[in-house]
Formats: sequence, structure tokens, C-alpha cells
Amino acid sequence: MTQPIKMTAKQPLAFDHQAFKVYAARHLERIPQVQALPADMRFEMQVIASVLPFRVNDYVLENLIDWGNVPDDPMFRLLFPQREMLAADDFSLIADLMKRQAPAEQLAQAVEMVRTKLNPHPAGQMELNVPIFHQQRVQGLQHKYRETVLFFPSQGQVCHSYCTFCFRWPQFVGDKDLRFASKESDELLRYLKHHTQVSDILFTGGDPMVMKTANFEPYLRGLLKPELAHVQTVRIGTKSLSFWPQRYVTDPDADDLLRLLESLVKAGKHVAIMAHYNHWRELDTPMAREAIRRLRDTGVVIRSQGPLLNHINADAEVWAKMWREQVRLGIVPYYMFVERDTGAQHYFEVPLAKAWDIYRDAMQRVSGLARTARGPSMSASPGKIEIQGVAEIRGEKVFVLRFIQGRNPQWIQQPFFAKYDEQATWLNHLKPAFGAKQFFYEAEYHDMIAHRQEILNELEGEC
Repeated sequence: MTQPIKMTAKQPLAFDHQAFKVYAARHLERIPQVQALPADMRFEMQVIASVLPFRVNDYVLENLIDWGNVPDDPMFRLLFPQREMLAADDFSLIADLMKRQAPAEQLAQAVEMVRTKLNPHPAGQMELNVPIFHQQRVQGLQHKYRETVLFFPSQGQVCHSYCTFCFRWPQFVGDKDLRFASKESDELLRYLKHHTQVSDILFTGGDPMVMKTANFEPYLRGLLKPELAHVQTVRIGTKSLSFWPQRYVTDPDADDLLRLLESLVKAGKHVAIMAHYNHWRELDTPMAREAIRRLRDTGVVIRSQGPLLNHINADAEVWAKMWREQVRLGIVPYYMFVERDTGAQHYFEVPLAKAWDIYRDAMQRVSGLARTARGPSMSASPGKIEIQGVAEIRGEKVFVLRFIQGRNPQWIQQPFFAKYDEQATWLNHLKPAFGAKQFFYEAEYHDMIAHRQEILNELEGEC
């Protein structure tokens, strides 16, 4: 008989089982709360949802959105498409075709054209990150940094709900050419066995926590093989603590999942739940807090990360309150990211200068235990680049930058400087300071791109 997961002295709260009910774009008009919105708003959401992915569940609808404050509610903007998420011309194109009930093929072609404008794979994900092993590209893996491999299990390529800003939106729009996924746990384990410099494996998606425990278990158990002792840390990137905390509390296999994670910890692995949070409200339900408590009872560490987003959390007090609450609940603040250069970036982006001000202001409002959050950090193609401040040096106002992670580990922690630009929102908007023609890493980075292309050309020639 299955034994229940052990609990701390505090008695667990009692929760009724809730069946998972999800709404996709084709179900927008069936959502009871949406039916009360104006018709023009509902049509605009349908237009955007034809281009960018949409998915939401009952827990989110009933617990996270203040429907009396729509459309300004930050969680509503996080989950529901807004007209301004597309450029005006692109919105008009799709809206006109939908109003005219254009043929499906014509609409699909227009949608595809709009999607290609949205930089579907930023930061070299397709060109540079997919590893080559035994003269073949390893599908479902990314290996950008020496110590860390990302793995995309095929059953985890959806989420309980979708964030409107998601930089992995191409995973969810049905285009197989835009997806990373692997069905083979053996392929992952073979790759790790032959790359002993890898200490960390990150399961990502989508969201691996949409998987049944029985499907997730072979991937995780395989990491306990003696030949993979060098893989010390198992990271799981997930939004489930926000969007479906029932995964750890009332789902039929919730206890099985917790026991699985606990067994990895007992076997000596460091298990890190990389929890994605965008607003303190996501921490504010009894179910979410019980999920956090149960996870922490297994010995895993929960770390929080998320991007700074216009319309949602571009406010120092929002971040400070979120970090304070996370620390109180036992979560380690980890990253404040800059919104990536993909999808509806123009809607969510915050100028780097303002991002630094918000980060610094938020840091000043919290204790030292919450100052573990690094940022603002750009996950750009060369690596993770942190804004360390704004300074005046030799009469020139500059951004002070450094690599937190880099394609070349020797770049890490090396400070460098960019001309101050009040409007810049991403790395490619910045220019080197002090008359330099390029940043210190650029020549080597471009050589990496050229070398990679040579390898890919040789592989295609062999095929």
C-alpha cells in the first residue's frame, strides 16, 4: 500500500480535489468571466490569440485575476491577449481577414508572416545552442553554457496556463519547425555520460510539471546512475506553483511526485525548483502556500525568477513585496530578467535605465536574505549580462555591465561599459563606451558563429 508523504509537525490543510479544466484560444468565448467583457475586447483577444498562444485554467481564472479591475489587472494582462501586443498594421491585417471570414489558408499565411516578424528563436537557440554529438544535432537539448544542459521532454511541451510575454511562445503555436522536444531519455543520458563537465541539468519546456509522475520518473531516475555522478544538480523550470499548485497537493499522483523528488535529494542530488513568479499575488492563495510547504518538506530548494514587465510588475514595491513574501515562505530570490527580444517585446519591454532604477529601489526595500536576486539580467545570445549600475567615468555616463554566464566561461565576471542610453531596452541597442569599436567579447563571439556555421554546413553536406 502506498505510504503518504511525511509531513512536518504542522498539520496539512485539507483541500478538495479539483479537476484540471483548461481553455485554449478556441474556447475563449466559453470562459464565463470573459463573456461579461465588451464584444470588441473579446474580438481583439481572438485576433491576438490567432498569432500568439493562449491557454488558461480554472484555478487561475478563479484565484489570480481581479475581474473587477479588467483590463488593468496585472494578472489579466499576464494571461489574456491585449490588442497592443501586435504592431498596429499586423493587428489590422489579421483582424480584417477574420472579419471577412477569409479562407483558412489565407489567414494561416498571414499569421505565419506576422509570427516570423516576432523573432521566434532569440539568443541563438536554433543556430548555436543545439549540441552536436556523434555528427548529429541532438534534438530536445540545448547546451549553451559549459556546466549546464537544458532538456525538453516531449510530454512537457505545454504549460498549465500560458504567459502572454513567454519567450518560448513558438513551442506552443503548432509549428513543428519551431519546437524543441525529445522523447528519448536514453539520448539525454548518453549525452550527459560523455560530457563530464556538465554539473547541472535543467528540465524545461513548456513545463515539465505538466507530466504525470510516471512519465517524468525515467528521466529523473536515470540521473542516479553511477556514471552520471558528475551531474550534481537537477533543476526543474516550472510555473506550476503559480498556475496549478494542485500538482503538489491534490493531484492523484502528487504524493508520488514528492516522493520522487525526495528520493533524488536522499541520493545526494541537489534538486532546485526554478519557480517562475511575476507578481506577489501568485503566492497569495492557501493552495499555493501549501504546495510550497509540501515541496520544501522533500528537501528541494525553491528558487524564484521572472522578467521585469511593463503593465505587470514594473514597480519596485511589487518586486520588494514579492521577494519579502518569497523569503518568508522559504523561497530563494534568484533572478530579475529583462524581457527578451521576442514575441510581444514592444508591449512588455522596460528601458534598461528604468529597469536598473526599479531593481535598485526594490533592493533597498528588502533585507539581506532577499538580496540574492541578481539583475536586471539580459539572457542574450553571448550569455547572461547583468546591469550593475550607471556611473560617470572620465566624463562619460555609462552602463556598468558584466557577464553572469557566457558562452566562453572566461567572460564571466569581467566588467565592461556601454554608453548610457535612456531608450535602450536590449543588448543590441547598446554601444561600447570610451570610443571602443566593439565590446571585448564580440570578435570571439562572431568567430563562434562562423565556426558553428561551418560545422552545420559540413553536416548538411554529409546528409
